[in-house]
Amino acid sequence: MLKQFTPNLALETILKRTPLEDMQVTKRMREGIKKIFGKALTPVQVVDQILKDVRARGDQALLDWTLKLDGVQLDKLSVPEEQIQAATADLDLTLRNALDLSIERVRKFHQSQPVNSWITQDLGGRLGQLIRPIRRVGLYIPAGSAPLPSSIIMSAVAAQVAGVSEIVLASPPATDTGQIAPVILAVANLLGITEIYPLGGAQAIAALAYGSETIRPVDKVFGPGNLFVTLAKKQVYGTVGIDSLAGPTETVVIADDSAKPAWVAADLLAQAEHDVLAAAILLTPSQNLINAVQAEIEEQLGSRKRASVIRESLAHRSGAVLTRDLDEAVQLANQYAPEHLCLSVEDPWDLSEKVTCAGGIFIGENSCEVLGDYVAGPSHVMPTGGSARFSSPLNVLDFVHIVSLVALNTSTARQIAPSAETIARIEGLDAHAFAARLRTGREDE
Repeated sequence: MLKQFTPNLALETILKRTPLEDMQVTKRMREGIKKIFGKALTPVQVVDQILKDVRARGDQALLDWTLKLDGVQLDKLSVPEEQIQAATADLDLTLRNALDLSIERVRKFHQSQPVNSWITQDLGGRLGQLIRPIRRVGLYIPAGSAPLPSSIIMSAVAAQVAGVSEIVLASPPATDTGQIAPVILAVANLLGITEIYPLGGAQAIAALAYGSETIRPVDKVFGPGNLFVTLAKKQVYGTVGIDSLAGPTETVVIADDSAKPAWVAADLLAQAEHDVLAAAILLTPSQNLINAVQAEIEEQLGSRKRASVIRESLAHRSGAVLTRDLDEAVQLANQYAPEHLCLSVEDPWDLSEKVTCAGGIFIGENSCEVLGDYVAGPSHVMPTGGSARFSSPLNVLDFVHIVSLVALNTSTARQIAPSAETIARIEGLDAHAFAARLRTGREDE
């Protein structure tokens, strides 16, 4: 059942943000850590140990940790070309067509994003910004309970549009086969990605960041993952760039009496089935809608394969909040800053003008978040954990860097150099001041 909350209670519970380091570790996870490491460690300590070992021992550490953590004995770290080609040949035709459509729409969307170098001559000479693609990026594609081929499309296509020349993929091997899921390999091949490594967890992030005898390090790491992956990305930042620190996925639906209860319920269940930490939250001023959605959830749950995951998700970080009106619903949503914000209301465009913090706004009931996950166009990699207050969905700009261009003419340099000299002297940097003075034509101190 979807629990009901007042706004105040929701702010203290399901709408309250928990820092990454304070996220609760399950008893099963604690027991697993102690079994593998021989003592109780925090997730931060676990990640620190893995990263240091990979940095010190390279390939052998990667092989050892894959055996310890995934139960897979790898023969080699790279995926053979013939295995990639075989996976592509075996791809179901209907699935292939769906993947092709996704790739096409995501590519067209990102090609529409204006990302251009520019130069102005209004400041004396030529000044501007040069856009340059990042040379080499690593994509981490989680597997978990199921492979996620859509995550490759949602990252790699934007990278290709940006002009990235080298895209590397890492994904955990399945414990039963010891190999990356064939659909992951097939989608990578459809996108022209052939440098693929069967690595998961913190050890994969270490491999991408630090490199090894087999793997060349990348310049930036992308991709979601579990707590250990996220902590690893946080720790390697500075050695490499990272896209974001992804937390559990989340969707907020703002709805009124015009919404279809069955559709709202289906959208909430779709979010809740990701994992037990997913958040699926309904904000509405309608008690009748809450009652109808609760009834629909119970009815639809009976036929859902991941019902146990959904029930646990609904019990912990999800719920329905009865608001005073739609304005209060938007205020709560802005404060929460959700990854996905769905507006299932009579006039969604009007309400969207009041939204200030969200990874993506899904306008109207036809624009369900699930379509955004796969085929709408924008990347489904969006800010979580409240980071939508200050960050953006994955886009072409994430795969480029900006180089400032300064080409002053002689007259401008002479005109502005005295101001530079003055500021430099205030800062106690006389070498700076002298270098600026030389541009005025004077060499005296």
